[in-house]
Amino acid sequence: MASEEELFASVDALLEEEPQLPSPAERARLREAAGITQARLAQALKSTTQTVKNWENGRSEPKPPRLEAYQRLLNGWAARFPAHGAPAVTPAAAPAPRAAPEPVSPTFTGQAAPGPEAQPEPVLATVPAPAASAAPERPAVARPATSRRPATKRAAKPVGTDPRFPHGPLAVLDGDGTAFCVDGIMLDCPATTIPDLVEWTLRESGLGAGKLNRYGKDSDPLIVLTAAAAVKLGLPERLEGHEQRRSLRLPEDHPVVKQVVKAKWQLTQRGFGPWPRIYRKAQGRERQCVQLAILSWGALDERSWPGVTDMEPADVARVLGVYATRVITPRGSTAVSGLELMTALRPPTKAVQDPQSGNWVSGYNAGSLGTQPVDPAPPEATAEHPVVVNSGWTGGFLDEEAYQWVRDVDQLTGQEAALPYAVGLDLNTAFLAAAARLTVGLSAPDHFHAPQFNPKIPGSWLVDLSHIEVDPRLPSPFTPTGVRPTGPAWYQTHTVAYAQELGYNVQPIEAYLRRETGAYLDPWHDRLKTAYVDTLADLGVTRDLSDAQFLAAMERHKQADPAMAAVLAAIKATVKGGVGKLRERPQGRKYQQGERWPALERPTWRPDIRAAVISKARVNMHRKLGNMVKLTGLYPLAVLSDCVVYPSPGQSPLDFLPYAESGKPQPGGFRLGPTPGLAKLEGVQPMMWAVDLMEQGLNPARHIKGDGHDAVLDEGE
Repeated sequence: MASEEELFASVDALLEEEPQLPSPAERARLREAAGITQARLAQALKSTTQTVKNWENGRSEPKPPRLEAYQRLLNGWAARFPAHGAPAVTPAAAPAPRAAPEPVSPTFTGQAAPGPEAQPEPVLATVPAPAASAAPERPAVARPATSRRPATKRAAKPVGTDPRFPHGPLAVLDGDGTAFCVDGIMLDCPATTIPDLVEWTLRESGLGAGKLNRYGKDSDPLIVLTAAAAVKLGLPERLEGHEQRRSLRLPEDHPVVKQVVKAKWQLTQRGFGPWPRIYRKAQGRERQCVQLAILSWGALDERSWPGVTDMEPADVARVLGVYATRVITPRGSTAVSGLELMTALRPPTKAVQDPQSGNWVSGYNAGSLGTQPVDPAPPEATAEHPVVVNSGWTGGFLDEEAYQWVRDVDQLTGQEAALPYAVGLDLNTAFLAAAARLTVGLSAPDHFHAPQFNPKIPGSWLVDLSHIEVDPRLPSPFTPTGVRPTGPAWYQTHTVAYAQELGYNVQPIEAYLRRETGAYLDPWHDRLKTAYVDTLADLGVTRDLSDAQFLAAMERHKQADPAMAAVLAAIKATVKGGVGKLRERPQGRKYQQGERWPALERPTWRPDIRAAVISKARVNMHRKLGNMVKLTGLYPLAVLSDCVVYPSPGQSPLDFLPYAESGKPQPGGFRLGPTPGLAKLEGVQPMMWAVDLMEQGLNPARHIKGDGHDAVLDEGE
């Protein structure tokens, strides 16, 4: 016969097994007896009403850690509302129950307890939420141990601001069916196929985001698939040719593609790649579209989203959720998202009333680029563009690009060469700063001969600026190489206006100008500027810091919170990539010069707007370089896009930047700070190191970081 110890051990083993829930019907009875609605219960368990319905009709079962929390709640209700009319045991008289496993999910951890207004039903108070200090990690049975950083609890903003999308803009789906949303919310996704996933997302998930402009459209929900989720849904964990992301897609005869087609869903022209869009034609005003992103297929480029692919699903949801809240729900690469943001903030159409019929029809939204693509003027196009090839254009092209300039080493003085350090300054999102209050053309270009220059009209001007003298210790403001022009050339309005600002007469030979103009990029600038500044503030870099404090905060900001540092990198990539997309070049080996390529069919293919942004950014840089000479007598060693290198007596920008006697920065020169257009430290190297590179014809600004990651020219491509 078994001993008492053996029996107790067997019983304890049973008690430690996974909690057993009452029958679905009993779950519903207990909830109704407590007077709690399914929606209220879903809110308490950070789930959906449909999920609770599924639990109560037996279609699905909760998983850890919700399983333990739900069990704990049902036990509490069972003690108060026993079946068959038996008298309820009051909490005071009830024996102390065996301690249930604490829910350790981010759905509860760190959440503030609901106040009395949010929680009128007193019965839920018998099942308090766990303490905020509980470790936010999932049980080992749900995920094998890894070296990746555990899930975090912070979020940019609470979800639920739009009642149509209570669970935020996106979810990261893992292989066990858990969908991680923003603010630590977790949903149970029962889908086993891609069509099931699309249906669940549109019908049950509560995911999506409202429009950014009153005339715009809501953002479609985004589902990010981990490698395990992709495999579970029938997708390969990786695709061949992973390094060539642009051509990456499933073949049309793949079983998953066939499933999508059979279920009467459609894929966009880019097919089933790292960012597939699955849709049906809208019924009335209701859009039926879901955006997917597949992590193991390289959906999140490491350059734009550093470290995110290797994060835990909850952290991936946090990073993308903050980006979606502050910028836009991702639709593809950060470049694609940057372009989509322009259109979302300046929709091409709006509802207008037909004066004759009185009906509401679609009309042009003033200030936007409209719905039809506009061909550029020949000098604004690229050499392979049809307007160039078909016309036989040989008149030259705009060369409005970012600086790549190194001072001639013979122009260094002995005093400069004797300084111990070369210090690099980097302008924060220089292209974004240039986009502020920038007037661009909205209509097609018109051709003019011998026009009078007007700095308020955006366009391209053929003018000779070769007569303008420039100090050889500074780059020419008129060419990206910094070399003085040798004759007539095409320039964007800002470049010609700067020549006029410097006191020179300009006489255009001809021009392509636009009659309809506007500050198209203003809302784009404002939203991205706010996102950039707010994200830096989350990393401890705020506007109220002194310059010394700012430099110290920037030195450690990436280590403060890797997730938010990734958001910051993505915002910067969105700026650069969005500007680059305005002149997207043809892709693929089969392209023939003179053929139209897909990017030309969108209204946002506007190389003239890209040229305006880069021209203004380069002019802004040259203006600061000239003001630094006036304020300090210092000349730069090199410039690469938005990075400039100066000789310095010390290792800090504070050793050479101009300050007034009051300690305030002098206006006009480079200033330190966290907003677009202000500067931060890029890197420090010995002066002899910089001189050695200059003698070799290399650019010190490209290598000044000295961390093994050479600077990349920021051409906006």
